[in-house]
Amino acid sequence: MTSRPILKNPDTTLRTPSKKVVLEDINSARIQTLIDDLIETMKIENGIGIAAPQIGIHEQIIIVDDGHEPVVLINPNIISRSSTMIDFEEGCLSLPGVYGIVQRHKNVEAEALDRQGNPVLIKGEGLLSVVLQHETDHLEGILFIDKVVRYTNPPRL
Repeated sequence: MTSRPILKNPDTTLRTPSKKVVLEDINSARIQTLIDDLIETMKIENGIGIAAPQIGIHEQIIIVDDGHEPVVLINPNIISRSSTMIDFEEGCLSLPGVYGIVQRHKNVEAEALDRQGNPVLIKGEGLLSVVLQHETDHLEGILFIDKVVRYTNPPRL
């Protein structure tokens, strides 16, 4: 496992949508090493989520911390969103020192593949829901500052 540098805004690479990972590639050394590196980078940076585009790789892979161990989600797709919204203060490893309130769905369900290529369904509520939405946004080239309602500190964009 190797920690990789996090791209910082305004690096335009962060705005590039990611491609789906081909099922046959999931068990390749390249993808498995990428997953290990994402986990290591997230841990070293004290993050609760990370997306491959944040290290310059445009493949649909995110890691989320569910409070137990890092959860690997490949080609995640949010399939259900609650109508109830919550205001949540967010930050981002790619925007150090910037924090703001974002309205997110209180609950979401996402389909994805795990690191072995098996289908998984993950249900997120509260913080986990926010992290799932935040990280899947990265896969579309969207940053939380695109959705911020109010900054909670002076932005240094």
